Amino acid sequence: MAVQPEGTPCWADAMFGDLEGAKSFYGEVLGWTFAEASAEFGNYTEASANGKAVAAVVPPMPGQEGLSQWCLYFASQDAAATAARIRDHGGEVLMEPMQVADFGTMCLARDPGGVVFGVWQAGTHEGFQAVGEPGAYTWAEVFTREPEKSDAFFPAVFSYRQRDMQDGEMDFRIYDLGERTVLGRMKMGEEFPPEVQPYINVYFGVEDCDEAVARATKLGGVLRFGPMTTPFGRFAAISDPQGANFSVIDTTTTEGDMPKLTDVA
Repeated sequence: MAVQPEGTPCWADAMFGDLEGAKSFYGEVLGWTFAEASAEFGNYTEASANGKAVAAVVPPMPGQEGLSQWCLYFASQDAAATAARIRDHGGEVLMEPMQVADFGTMCLARDPGGVVFGVWQAGTHEGFQAVGEPGAYTWAEVFTREPEKSDAFFPAVFSYRQRDMQDGEMDFRIYDLGERTVLGRMKMGEEFPPEVQPYINVYFGVEDCDEAVARATKLGGVLRFGPMTTPFGRFAAISDPQGANFSVIDTTTTEGDMPKLTDVA
C-alpha cells in the first residue's frame, strides 16, 4: 500500500505484560499469526491476517507496566511538524519523534481530553497491509468525556472535516479527510465507569461477530457491549483478558438505514 494521506489511521499496536497470552488470545479470536519477535526493537512482534501485516504486540518497557491498551497511529508526512501542531493546539507529546531504523519515525501524544494516540511517518514500513478484511483494522472511534476538546484538536492537527450524526441518543461526530471518512468521535456517557480513561476504540474485522465474541469470552475476554447490528455492520465491544479494549465488526451483516449527517460549520 502507498503511504497514506496525513491523518489516515495507518497502524495499531498494544503493550502486553503477558505477550504469549496476548498472541494466543488474538490468534484465536482474530486468526492472527505472528512473526518472530524483534529483540533489537524490544521484542516488537508483528501480527498478520492472511499473510498481511495488520497490527503488532510488544511487552511493556521498564516503568510502563500497567493496563494494556491499543494505540492507533495516524499517518504523517513529517512527524516533527505534526508534533509541533499537537503542542500548538493544546495536546501533549508523550514521546518525541523517534526514528525506528529505516522503518519510519514514531511519536506518541495525548489530546487535551486525555486520548492517547500515535503518529507514524512511514519509511519502509508503510502501515496496515490490509484494511476492512477479516482480522484487519476496519474502523476506530475517539471515546472522550470532553468532545469539544477532541473536536477542536484533531481537525486542527490533521485537517479533518467534521460532520455530526443526527441521533438524539448519543453525541457522535465523524472526521473526514476530503471525501473519505476516517474516524469517529463519541462522547462517553454514564455507561462508562469513571475509572475508564478516554481512549481510541479500534475495530477489527471478523467474518462472524457472534462467533468472535464466543471465542473471546471463552478465552477470558469480557463482553462490554453487543453484539448489535447497525447500518455499518454487526459489532461488539470486548475487553481482552489483560484489559485492552477493542471491538469486532462484521461489515457484511447490516440492518437499518444509514444515519443522516450534517456538516459542522
